[in-house]
Amino acid sequence: MALLYGDPAPTFAIEGVSNPRYVLDTAAGRYLLLAFVRAGPDLAPAVKRIEQRRAAFNDLHASAFVVVVGDDPDRNGREDSLPGLRFLFDTDGAAAELYGARDAERWFLVDPALHVMVAVGPEHAGALVDRVAALPPPAEHGGFAATAPVLVTPRIFEAAFCEQLIAVYREIGGEPSGFMREVDGVTTLMMNDQHKRRSDVIVEDEALQKQVVARLTRRLIPQIEKAFNFKPTRIERYLVARYDAETGGFFRPHRDNTTKGTAHRRFAVSINLNADYGGGDLRFPEYGSRTYRPPPGGACVFSCSILHEATPVTRGERFAFLPFLYDEPAAKIREENLKFLDPALTA
Repeated sequence: MALLYGDPAPTFAIEGVSNPRYVLDTAAGRYLLLAFVRAGPDLAPAVKRIEQRRAAFNDLHASAFVVVVGDDPDRNGREDSLPGLRFLFDTDGAAAELYGARDAERWFLVDPALHVMVAVGPEHAGALVDRVAALPPPAEHGGFAATAPVLVTPRIFEAAFCEQLIAVYREIGGEPSGFMREVDGVTTLMMNDQHKRRSDVIVEDEALQKQVVARLTRRLIPQIEKAFNFKPTRIERYLVARYDAETGGFFRPHRDNTTKGTAHRRFAVSINLNADYGGGDLRFPEYGSRTYRPPPGGACVFSCSILHEATPVTRGERFAFLPFLYDEPAAKIREENLKFLDPALTA
């Protein structure tokens, strides 16, 4: 089916020059120019069109992707031109198929929230490239500065309880934190300090877990019901996290439910436990550049489907309590998908 104006832009994950698995939708928050071009003589003219308007593609206003469809004989010699211009290699044409571009060159302009704005053939590609520089700032692509569909609510944990959770972290000592990725159909824990720098402690004490649940049930769940018409009944992980300035702690843009082993997650919760740090705010690139920072004891709640990031901590250390919430139907999904989890995660 042909992609039309306003349609969600299909996402894909394929190999790039320096990234073996570039996930397109992590580039949200800026305009995206996608040029699906078959390997061969048409490739050089396509790249030249973009280079002629190179200033517009700075990874802040816009980014350009030349998606090389088919076997590229010059692949080993390709180099990205950063910021702003990247080559992606669609050897089997699967990504091009999503865009109706397997057999013909097609160019797409995608908005910062990942909706198709324009789709043209190569005869109109030059005019499309020329148009990018004149587009409004990404944060105002919808006509005004948007806000993310998140709930920020104070007074979930009192100050003494925040200090108690920080003390638990300091007593146990954090371990480097990974992230989930699907590898050959198996949900696997990955470690990459270019994607995420954080240390975690899992709270094992059952009495303390019950104190957490009591506070969430009395103070946060009613707010979630009101804001999202959803009542969580389950919690995944009692986790105290630490981001620090020494390592520049951060978590690059990601979604929390993109693997079979995490598909049950419905809402992510970020409860700040302290305030004496710099940076370290939440940002939701699909909805602009604004950052979000609840006060100590306050929560930011958002759908696990939303692209989000923790920006680098520039001063001090940030502590946060970071559970996932879900309900009974989602619990069935979790149980059914246990077979897709790496056995090491359930040992």
